Amino acid sequence: MISKTAVRLISAAFIVGSFSACDSESEVSDKPQWIPLFNGKDLNGWTPKFAGHPAGENLNQVFRVEDGLLKVSYDDQESFDGSFGHLFYKTPYSHYRIRAEFRFTGDQLEGGPPWAYRNNGLMLHAESPQTMDVEKKFPASIELQFWGNNPEKGEKFASRHMGNLYTPGSKVVMDGEFVENTDSSSPLFSGLEWVTVEAEVRGGEEIIHYVNGKEVLRYQDPQRDDGTPMTQGFIAIQAETHPTEFRSIELLPMDVKD
Repeated sequence: MISKTAVRLISAAFIVGSFSACDSESEVSDKPQWIPLFNGKDLNGWTPKFAGHPAGENLNQVFRVEDGLLKVSYDDQESFDGSFGHLFYKTPYSHYRIRAEFRFTGDQLEGGPPWAYRNNGLMLHAESPQTMDVEKKFPASIELQFWGNNPEKGEKFASRHMGNLYTPGSKVVMDGEFVENTDSSSPLFSGLEWVTVEAEVRGGEEIIHYVNGKEVLRYQDPQRDDGTPMTQGFIAIQAETHPTEFRSIELLPMDVKD
């Protein structure tokens, strides 16, 4: 038979353990969680904007959801007419991590510029699609660039780095100097395999690019061409004439003090 003293000790231990478990669960639940920006079903929460067309018009249904994938598809378009496109998420952000799993598919749209072959990107700190000039090709933004290679197309298509920096209407600081378009240290990819790209965005202080979990580029002080600091903005993906599939797009909010 268990003594009353033993019962009291067991009960006390159970209560302490229960509180510890609750505290642990609370700590886990209090931590920021990755938020899926793409629901796998439709384009809810996203706004397309194509050059020459008003915000909200999904030209030729280029952006679409099929088989649980968010796609940049040119199945309903025969040739390129200059209408570069972007798909903007509804919420502007400042401090966050963004990651996307993507791959290029098929052939580039007929008439697309050579530099747009296996080319897409995540536009960070972008201006609103509603405020873009109707004819504007690219939003003022900071681009984490996706690039795939194909040596069969020539030397310039054999050495393009994933996770490069492109700066439409913007500039950044590296090693104390203003820079614009800059190569990353990423390995080379065909782009036909699934690749995970990620950016850590710390407001207007610093942005870090990652490819498959490895840091490939870091820079500071993103700003518009006129010197206006870029401390927050919208996130967008591109439609630059090469079909692309996204398996996931996720965002992790970060505390400003992180």
